[in-house]
Amino acid sequence: MIYLELSKNLKLVVNQAHQVAKHVFRPISRKYDRAEHEYPKELDLLAALMDGLNAGGGQKGAGIDTLQQGEGTDQGVRNGANMSTCLGMTELCWGDVGLAISIPRQGLGNAAITAVADADQKKRFKGLWAAMAITEPGAGSDSANIRTTARLDGDEWVLDGEKIYVTAGSRADAVVVWATLDRNLGRAAIKSFVVPRDTPGMEVVRLDKKMGIRASDTASITLTDCRIPKENLLGTADIDTKRGFSGVMQTFDNTRPVVAAMGVGVARAALEHTRELLAGEGIEVRYSGSLFTKSAAEAELIRMEAEWEAGRLLMLKAAWMADNAIPNSTEASMSKAKAARVANKITLQCVELCGGLGYSEEDLLEKWARDSKIIDIFEGTQQIQLLIIARRLLGKRSSELR
Repeated sequence: MIYLELSKNLKLVVNQAHQVAKHVFRPISRKYDRAEHEYPKELDLLAALMDGLNAGGGQKGAGIDTLQQGEGTDQGVRNGANMSTCLGMTELCWGDVGLAISIPRQGLGNAAITAVADADQKKRFKGLWAAMAITEPGAGSDSANIRTTARLDGDEWVLDGEKIYVTAGSRADAVVVWATLDRNLGRAAIKSFVVPRDTPGMEVVRLDKKMGIRASDTASITLTDCRIPKENLLGTADIDTKRGFSGVMQTFDNTRPVVAAMGVGVARAALEHTRELLAGEGIEVRYSGSLFTKSAAEAELIRMEAEWEAGRLLMLKAAWMADNAIPNSTEASMSKAKAARVANKITLQCVELCGGLGYSEEDLLEKWARDSKIIDIFEGTQQIQLLIIARRLLGKRSSELR
């Protein structure tokens, strides 16, 4: 059974992350929003501090540890790294979404390594900062259309293809590349490969300018006769058409609740700040009584808070299930779909409630609105999440429900 009250350890994680968000991220948030592609050097000290905490065996910071199964309690209920990461990411994104996903050695590729790699690979890649490359031109949310190929040549895999929208693609130590061993076999032949940054044949060809999360770099990468050791394939090279590509999809079961946490964090920032601004104008939110007796601004804030709470609870459930080894693919997509949509709706509505100030760069509200949109897009768009949920609930395969 899931308990909503935080344990002592989780409270410590939340507090640590909130202090980082408040004292490190917020003060430099606008600076790196305006200086897109400039590396946030302030994060190096933060990453070093996190490494020290992990190496010393102390409490792991939020959004710091890779996603894995948690430590069990006497009752068999676990609150482990998935819950810790989601709670921590909520706080970090209360500070700044772009900076939260730019912390060295905390890339999305690390989640893929944890989800799919064997014990030897986890040891070998420990401490690596790994980006993740999935999306391709012409193959957006439908991963079955991946055209990047991998072929075995002796003791090396040879990768050829193009990847776009790679978060931390120019900064990370390595990129986890999704490629197909046989295009004719669809999803079942898709595997993930760890490609070190300086590998000949892999080239960052472009950094994209974006509407939001400008503190993070978003790269386009080409792979041309790119050779990596045979051992850099995550998991097994066997193609199981019955099992599909469930191995690499475990990555999404772990990361989608984290993306939901991003939405929960930035939406909370907007709600809290809007409430403060309205209070300064003499508008206090009263929670007792009917909505029909309140001002329009009060009623709207209360409705948004209810939607926010729904997203937060779905995120907590998906993370808790992952920590307790309960299949959570449906819940992971539900949490991502709900929290992402709520985040975008709330941040935009808060801009509207605050009028000119909300639209001005004098305040962070407009930035939060821009940052929130990507949460509804990456890790699978809103439409893809709803399609996944429908397939799961109806027991349909992808070929049966498109």
